[in-house]
Amino acid sequence: MAKQRLEGKVAIITGAASGIGEATARIFTAHGALVVIADIQDQLGARVVASIGPGKCKYKHCDVRSEKEVEELVDFTIKAYGRLDIMFSNAAISEKMTSTILDVDFDVLDNVIAVNIRGVAATIKHAARAMVASGTGGSIICTASIAAAMGGYGQAVYTASKHAVVGLVRAAAAELGRHGIRANCVSPAGVATPLCLSLTGQSQSQAEESAAAMMVLKGGRPLKATDIGEAALFLASDESAFVTGQNLMIDGGVTAVGTMPAIR
Repeated sequence: MAKQRLEGKVAIITGAASGIGEATARIFTAHGALVVIADIQDQLGARVVASIGPGKCKYKHCDVRSEKEVEELVDFTIKAYGRLDIMFSNAAISEKMTSTILDVDFDVLDNVIAVNIRGVAATIKHAARAMVASGTGGSIICTASIAAAMGGYGQAVYTASKHAVVGLVRAAAAELGRHGIRANCVSPAGVATPLCLSLTGQSQSQAEESAAAMMVLKGGRPLKATDIGEAALFLASDESAFVTGQNLMIDGGVTAVGTMPAIR
């Protein structure tokens, strides 16, 4: 049997009813973790639990825009499993792909900020409080984006929100290190998740082709949600015991090398 890299650990994953969160929940449970799947998509969340197995995970409705619901999510997890070792703050939204800085809808801006910044801050706050209280440390992982490293890879409001995520994580790493709590980001390039497809109007194959075209690394397949999940697994596990305050790019080399069509 393969090594269980998260054996005995308990994790919360927000936005886990589909996409990157769902893929990560499957990876974490396969590696021995007990997982609370948090989302606002109740039917999809219930299906994920049924698919993985209720003995390995539970579902909890949570709108991360509400600090009260985030606090209740952490309390639910501790009551269910007795501890919290890992918080993967993954829930996020974006404005439409056709939006530009010239026509920003400030109601949309407020909603993106509420989910992508306020929601991340709430999950860090309440997960860290539980981890500090337990005295056993922990790992907090947040989904940022390559848009937080380079302009032009996301819409303006989404890009700004993901810059904020990186800032929150770095500040959290600095403040929480003395408690043995690590905080890191994963920053994906384009992944053909349900959210991405709904925003772009592309088919799965079209989105995968577009994402693969911009990557320096040509692996014979597009970047997948499971690639992000595997990176989160590393950051959640004891294998990354001295990794904190980092923004791990899962982007096929785009942010390191840039766009160089002549070389490709």
